[in-house]
Amino acid sequence: MKQRTFYSIIFSLFFFTQVSAQGPQNVLKLNIFSPIVSTISVSYERALSTQNSAQLNIFYTGASVGDTRFRGLGITPEYRFYLSENKDAPAGFYVGPFLRYQNFNVSDELSTAEGSLSTFGGGVLIGGHWLFKEKFSLDTFIGPSYASGNLSVEDNASEESFDIGFFDGFGVRFGVTIGYAF
Repeated sequence: MKQRTFYSIIFSLFFFTQVSAQGPQNVLKLNIFSPIVSTISVSYERALSTQNSAQLNIFYTGASVGDTRFRGLGITPEYRFYLSENKDAPAGFYVGPFLRYQNFNVSDELSTAEGSLSTFGGGVLIGGHWLFKEKFSLDTFIGPSYASGNLSVEDNASEESFDIGFFDGFGVRFGVTIGYAF
């Protein structure tokens, strides 16, 4: 029941909110740094008012940290407060609190150890979002994050077999996205 309520609220925010601004209200973006860490990251941002927007990011990774390989998905809902008075959302400088859920299959590349890792966390970003010719988007952001994980291992493994520190605890979320506004 809680999941239905959550999805209903997200759906309503993205699709039924009317904005009085004249420019593009939607932006589809791709994080250009993600492939460096064997990840594909896609975001959809929708203006909710002239000063606020909501963004939903979904990513898939096949990254390795040390001898531990991570394969799985993550979802990051974010709410942005645009601070620029002379521009309408989704453009200008912003502050954006976010939540993040990640679910990975993990394996130790040196042994047969396998398991799963689920994390939940959040943080806050500062960033700048620019629209060029009202069609092309450039978004840069950085900010602190925190995640707490639950590692489940199979019978043939111990938790010490996996290096999950990169996905568990304090970190920094950053990126540069390019996209298309409509």
